[in-house]
Parts: sequence; C-alpha cells; structure tokens
Amino acid sequence: MRFRAVIAAFVVALGVGFAIASGGSHRPAFADPAAPDRDLGPVPRLPAAPARPAVPARARPDVGVYRGVGAWVDMYDPAELGNPWPALAEMSQRGVRTLYFETASWRVPKALDFKDEEAVELFLDEAHALGIKVVAWYLPGLDDLRTDLRRSRAVLNYETPRGHQRFDGLAIDIESQRVRSVPSRNAALMRYTRALRRAAGDRYALGAIVPDLRSTTVSPGLWPGFPYRAAARYYDVFLPMAYSSYRGHGASYVYPYSRANVATVRALTGRPVHLIGGLTDALSGSEAAAVVRGARDGGAIGASFYDFAIHQDDAWRALTLFR
Repeated sequence: MRFRAVIAAFVVALGVGFAIASGGSHRPAFADPAAPDRDLGPVPRLPAAPARPAVPARARPDVGVYRGVGAWVDMYDPAELGNPWPALAEMSQRGVRTLYFETASWRVPKALDFKDEEAVELFLDEAHALGIKVVAWYLPGLDDLRTDLRRSRAVLNYETPRGHQRFDGLAIDIESQRVRSVPSRNAALMRYTRALRRAAGDRYALGAIVPDLRSTTVSPGLWPGFPYRAAARYYDVFLPMAYSSYRGHGASYVYPYSRANVATVRALTGRPVHLIGGLTDALSGSEAAAVVRGARDGGAIGASFYDFAIHQDDAWRALTLFR
C-alpha cells in the first residue's frame, strides 16, 4: 500500500487517453519510486461519468461492507498485531465500520498463507465482537499465480478456530511491478482475477485496491494503461490509493485531486468507489478534510486513511462525514 508515486515524465499529456503502454517502452524498476518533494501541478482534466456503466451489468453481491468509515492494519504494525483489542476499541469509538486487514503479500515466505495467522484469528474474533466488519487484503506479486491464488483461497476459506468467524470481504492490492512489461502484467492480473472470481463465487464482494489516476494513466509510471474496464467485470468495488500527500499540498489541490480520483474511477468501471486518502501523518487538518469532502462529492460510498498506526485526530474528525 505504501507505494511511492513516480515523479518523472508527468509532462506527458493525459489527453492521449488511457491507452496501454507498450512493453518495449515501459520498463519500471522493482524498487518503489521516490516520493516527490514539491507540488506536481494541477489535477489533470478527466472524463465525465458516462450515462451507462462502462461494462455489461451482472448480478452483483452486496458491497455494504465497503461503505462508510474504514481503518487499515498491515503486516508492519507490530503493536496492533500483538494486541488487537485496544486498537479495535478505538476504531469502534471513532465510528469505524470496516477494518481492512493485510493477511499476506508476495514478500512473505512462499510456504505461508498468512503472515501471522494468530493475529488473523484475534482480529477477526475481536472485531466481530465489537460489531466491526473485516475485509482481508492481499498484495499479489502476479509472477507466481499459483502461490497468489493459494493464499487468496486461504482467505476465502478461513474460519477462526474458536469463534468460527469468517472474513466479510477480500480486496486485492494491485500495484506490484514484479512483472515488468505492462501488457504482460495486465495479462497476469486478469488470469489471477478470473481464477479468483471463480474461487470466490458470484455472491462474494471482491474489492480492487488500485493506484491513483496519475500512476495508471501517465507513462512511465507505476501502471500506465491499467485495465479498469476489464477488471470491473470481476471486482465489485474499487479502492483507489489517492495519496495526495505524494502529489501536492493545500486543500485547494487536495479536494479536486480526491474528487477526480473517485469520479473518474467510477466512470471507468461503473462500480462503487471507496477512497483511501493517504498517509494521515503527512496531511494537515484542512487537507484531511478536503480528502473526505472530495470523496463524498465525487460519489464515494466510503473513505479511509492509511493506516491506523499513524492515524491523527484531524483525520478521524474529517471521516465523520461518512458515519
């Protein structure tokens, strides 16, 4: 989730549209790009929502678990993983409806399905006891689909030993650059996604955690030519990582940036959007409020900041718009 936005080559005009970058011209490095140290300019002009959904409609599961205020816990939050109850109690007091909990990523040893299965059990049992829903999230490398799918199935089938609690949803963190060629990466993503949907079934609410618009539309970038429309056939809700703190500063920048990410992803996919507003310790109070207002005005069904371990009071106050 804490990817760094690419700062090079933003002079490329977005007016060229959302064409997929060629494999020969795009060779992203494995390392996360560096965060910019300055405002990168105005939010690009983006298309308005179409009159009809961008992909053929099909029966969709209830996406209510993605609505409202969310909170995030990842594999690198040792205090929360070792003792979930204080964190969960605070989330409950702050109006959190859904916890997004990282179960694993391509970085963990291949033999493991969960980075910390004991923490998975504790969080699920205790969160549900407080009335908080839990959506698992997983970061696939897409270069070892067998392992990625095994871990995803482990989430879908998991039940806590004592409380017999199951996850309320699964969201896939789609940002790995381990497959270097963008066309090959798109193909790997869709192979994984189709298999994941078959494993989950039509009634299971799957989320797609995706990079922000600049990262998916400007080349070179994290993932230019991201296959929004193809992915929307299989994912029920999109969660853009619209981390404005990596893009620009001030409420006058943050508001349209956040709103554009929501409105345009909705237009490209025809699916509901939950906005992830970025790192709370890098946002001022007015910027945090602008994130949430932009999410609401763009039509988001929910909002959150990344992540709980660094949450600030200003961010919690801003999120009351989605309670």
